[in-house]
Amino acid sequence: MNNTKNIKDRCHVNTNEAGDRFVGIKADSEDAIVYFPVGYQLPETDAEIRRDIKMLFSVLSEYTDKKDRVLQMKKFEIAQSVDFPINAYLEIINFYFSYGYYVESDLDDMTSTRGKADWQRTFKNQTPIIQQNGSLVYTKMTVKKSTPNESKLITQIHKYCVYECFEKIGWLYVPNLPEQADIVLNKNYFISALTDKLSNTFNDNHKRLFKAMIDMIQFMDERPNEKHFFFGTDTFEYVWEKLIDKVFGIPNKRDYFPKTKWKMRYGRDKEKYPLEPDSIMIYEDKYYVLDAKYYRYGDTGIPNHLPDSSSINKQITYGEYINREKQIPNEKLFNAFIMPFNGVSNKFNISEPFGNIGEAVGDWREGSKLNYERIQGIVVDIRYLMSNRFGKSIASAKQLASAIEEGFWIGYN
Repeated sequence: MNNTKNIKDRCHVNTNEAGDRFVGIKADSEDAIVYFPVGYQLPETDAEIRRDIKMLFSVLSEYTDKKDRVLQMKKFEIAQSVDFPINAYLEIINFYFSYGYYVESDLDDMTSTRGKADWQRTFKNQTPIIQQNGSLVYTKMTVKKSTPNESKLITQIHKYCVYECFEKIGWLYVPNLPEQADIVLNKNYFISALTDKLSNTFNDNHKRLFKAMIDMIQFMDERPNEKHFFFGTDTFEYVWEKLIDKVFGIPNKRDYFPKTKWKMRYGRDKEKYPLEPDSIMIYEDKYYVLDAKYYRYGDTGIPNHLPDSSSINKQITYGEYINREKQIPNEKLFNAFIMPFNGVSNKFNISEPFGNIGEAVGDWREGSKLNYERIQGIVVDIRYLMSNRFGKSIASAKQLASAIEEGFWIGYN
């Protein structure tokens, strides 16, 4: 792989158009490209870009499963599953940078006046001084000396794995490869040795390392001649939905789903799956029905890239159900579409992570004074959201709530 290429040249921000929707990493023996979601603002420095790439990998690992990680191939071809164990590779590299190679040690006997004595061997090997009262004093003891031994099997396996990791994604860190281990891949032998070490260690760092090495070796054995690897998804909209729900949503959102059923003349009534809003946010005793839309509008500013009538009607239904069934008063109930955008460079002159770009209404309810019938269009900086995805953020909820309610302060023509 060409390791002299500038890190930013290996990054692409997609447009979310047909043929440009993949988010993740594609690589082969010649090069690797990282694909960021639409609206993503790449930072300026190499260090920040590398940090963002690792963040992207973490987001994809957290919010996709194997069925999501599929690359759609050309028409009539079978979709390709993307199960590259990126976390295992990152774990091995991060351990290497933090601690170097995993090195086992040999324990040898030595004579010393200090250290933790091996009394059984001390009694056998050392000559005591006999005191006047008949007691024995050992001025020298046999102790265990720990000597690092880099020729041990686990160390050699780790060297093998580190080299493999750097061949695949080491360019994220440094331009040069580490030394290659003097050992040939033997899956069963390696995994047996690592499994034994895993079951006999109590060090959490070592446990994670051994598990990562096992995952990597299993992947390599399954695809021994694979020169291409992929990790990512063509359906980042599901990740976007999960991100919005994680940062803003409540855990019991099912309580707010409008339910339907068939009342049958013949046989039993049949309940149908309820409509499911992506998220319900509650902030300062107000309720916000959120529909995460991974649409291109935040990038293009083109009205055709906004949510359509069916989405608008569903949001009105959600709001009506919550208003009537949950007795949430109008002044405390709001509705919004949440779309990604670039908070640094955009077509709306918005410089904050959250912005209100308009509202959607139904013609048959034009002029309605009900908040939930005026669905606010909100854009959220996608890099900001990915960086602030850990737990519920009061600051983020406050900014989102303000952006939603802004539409009711300024009004629209």
